[in-house]
Amino acid sequence: MSNTNRRDFLGMSFAAVAAVGGAASLVGMKQAWDPLPSVLAAGFTTVDLAKINLVPGQPQTFKWRGKPIFILEKTADMEAYDGDLVVGDKRYTVAIGLCTHLGCIPAWKTDVWKCACHGGEFDATGKHTFGPPPKPLVTPPFSINGTVLTLGEEGSESKAMMAARA
Repeated sequence: MSNTNRRDFLGMSFAAVAAVGGAASLVGMKQAWDPLPSVLAAGFTTVDLAKINLVPGQPQTFKWRGKPIFILEKTADMEAYDGDLVVGDKRYTVAIGLCTHLGCIPAWKTDVWKCACHGGEFDATGKHTFGPPPKPLVTPPFSINGTVLTLGEEGSESKAMMAARA
């Protein structure tokens, strides 16, 4: 009878040690997979639309998570679009500046973004108008508070722009 109790005790002890070791391993793996605080902090970029010198009809490029972000203040003669960001009486196009064909960076040519690689074109709203790109320029997640645009934080405005471009 004592052998059975001893074996049961050893089995339960082994199971307990294995469970604690397994839990400790899972905690360690989660910590290794989580992004560092410095990486999380780099995930947000703020742009104050009132303080930057945007020239209507001339986009400016900002960097967010290593990607170019195009912000274009539209002129009165540019097409009004449901996917525009409206701040006060101004309309903006906000898009990730990578061609949806092969990821090249399109250049602004008077009134369109033109990709030099294969001739893809996007109009001032970011919609695909010519060439091989399969879809419009992608809208980054952003939120707007007054005139401050926070890239990397999804708000209702970016959801509306994404829905309009889909």
